[in-house]
Amino acid sequence: MLSRCTGAIRGKSIRNVAIVLKIEAKTTTSLQCRNLHIAQQRRAQILANRQLLGCHSVLSTTSFRSLSELTNNQSADPDLTDTLPKIPDAPLPIEDVGPTLAANGEPAFETLGLGGYSPVGLVQSAMEYLHVTLDLPWWGVIMCGTIAVRTLIFPLVILTQRNAAKMSNNMPQLQTLQLKMSDARQTGNHMESARLAHEMHQFMKDKDVSPFKSLLVPLAQAPVFISFFMGLRQMANAPVESLRTGGLFWFTDLTMPDQYYLLPIITSTTLYITILVGTDGAKLSQQTTQTLKYVLRVLPIVIFPFTINFPGAILCYWVCSNFISLIQVGVLRVPAVRDFFKIEKLITYSPDSLPMKKKGFVEGFKESMTNMKISRELAERERIDMVQFQRAGTGPIVKTFKFDPTKVQKMPTVLGSATVETKKR
Repeated sequence: MLSRCTGAIRGKSIRNVAIVLKIEAKTTTSLQCRNLHIAQQRRAQILANRQLLGCHSVLSTTSFRSLSELTNNQSADPDLTDTLPKIPDAPLPIEDVGPTLAANGEPAFETLGLGGYSPVGLVQSAMEYLHVTLDLPWWGVIMCGTIAVRTLIFPLVILTQRNAAKMSNNMPQLQTLQLKMSDARQTGNHMESARLAHEMHQFMKDKDVSPFKSLLVPLAQAPVFISFFMGLRQMANAPVESLRTGGLFWFTDLTMPDQYYLLPIITSTTLYITILVGTDGAKLSQQTTQTLKYVLRVLPIVIFPFTINFPGAILCYWVCSNFISLIQVGVLRVPAVRDFFKIEKLITYSPDSLPMKKKGFVEGFKESMTNMKISRELAERERIDMVQFQRAGTGPIVKTFKFDPTKVQKMPTVLGSATVETKKR
C-alpha cells in the first residue's frame, strides 16, 4: 500500500515537472519571438536614423545627443551595436549674420553692398563717414564732398589759368605759325610743314606754354565725376532709406527725380553759363575753334532730356559742382587774386589785328570741310605715288626710248658697202 502511494506521488511529480517544462518552453519561445520583434523594430529605427544622417549633413548638438542616447539604449543587443555608425562631430555654432547698424542707428553700407576700395566705393565710404560721424543731412554731405574734391583740384585750375594767360598773350604769333602750317599742308609741302611745326614747338617751349595743360582740369574731373555719379546712383537704387528724407527745399527725396524739373533746368543753365564765360581754363574764343564752341554750347540742351530722369542726389552734386566752377571763374578774374597766384595780365587784341579772322558757324564749318577734303586728296595722291614707285622698282623696266642699248646691232662698214655696189655694176 505504501509502495502504491509512493508510486502515485512520483507520477504526479513527474507530471508537474513536465507541465512546468512545457510552460517554461512556451514562455521562452514567446520571449524569443518578442525579442526578435523588438530587434526588428530597432533595426528599422537604426536604418531610419542612417537615412536622416545621409540627407542632413549638419545637425544641431541636441539632435546628436538624442541620437547618442538612442544608440546607448540600443547597445544592449551586441549584434545591433556593431552595425551602428560612428557619431559625427558636432557642427560649429552658426554666427549671427544679421544686419549691423552704424553709429546713428542706420544700416551700414557694407550690409547694402555699398562701399569698398574701388573709386566708387571710396566715395561712398567717405560720404557715409560724413553722414554718420558729423550727423549731416545727405544734401550737406554731397555739398561738403563736392567742395572738398574741388579744393583738391584747385592747384590744377591755377596751373591751367597761367598757361591760358600765356597762350592768350602770345596768340598773334601762334596763329601766324598755324596759318603757315595749314598752307604748307594744303600744298603738300611736308618739309616746310615739318619745319614750321618744329618752330612752333620751340616757340611754345621758350614761352613755357602747352595746349595740353589746358586739358589737365577736364582729365582730373572726369574720373571724379564718374565716381560720384555711379556712387550716388547705387546709393539711390539700393536704396539708402535716409536718402528719402535727406533732401532740401522741394527735393526732399534724393532717390527720385525732381518732379518739378527745376534741378535739371538749373543744371543745364549753370553748365551753359560755365561754358559761355569760360570754364576752369581760358576763354573758348581764344583757345578752341569756332566749331567746338558751338558744340559745347549745344551740349547743355542735348543732355537736358537725360538729366530729368536722374535721381535728386546726382543733380544735387552736379549743381554744386557747376556753382563752384562759376565762383572760381569769378574769383580768378579779380586782379589782386591773379597777382597773388602769379597769373599774367591778359592782353586784349582787336579781332582785326589777329591773323585768324572770326568766322560764323556756317563759314567755319565749310572751311573745316574744305580742309578735310584737301587733306584726303593729298593723302590719296601720296598713296598713289607710293604704289607707282613700288611698282616701278619691282616690276619690269618700261621702255621710254627708241634705241635699246641691251641689244647689239650690226653696223654696215664702208668697205662692205663699196664691194656690193661694184658687183651690181
